[in-house]
Amino acid sequence: MARRPGAARIRGKLDCVARPGADDVSHLPFPMRDAATATLTLVYLARLREAFGTASERVLPPEGVTTVAALRAWLAARGGNWATELAPGRAVRIAVNHDLALPDTPIGPGDEVALFPPVTGG
Repeated sequence: MARRPGAARIRGKLDCVARPGADDVSHLPFPMRDAATATLTLVYLARLREAFGTASERVLPPEGVTTVAALRAWLAARGGNWATELAPGRAVRIAVNHDLALPDTPIGPGDEVALFPPVTGG
């Protein structure tokens, strides 16, 4: 059986054709393993979810964003509701991997960071 140009035999069973842009996985609902571990998962709760228009997102922050404070400043730099809700002095709690965080708490690839307003109970 003749192969199509650009096709390759994989494990002796399947043919595949390399397509331009085939390595672009940005359209997939779940990133590939390496991409997932290089990103942060951000979760927005309560009023922040409403203000930002999303419950969560995966981001790849710039190299200098290695603490909770730096992440908050980087997100605030998006402007608009981000700048308003994350402005210095605005009451926002942040948890890293389900643990309440301080501004100097380190963050890194694969972490889940939740941002939420303080709550009271009784």
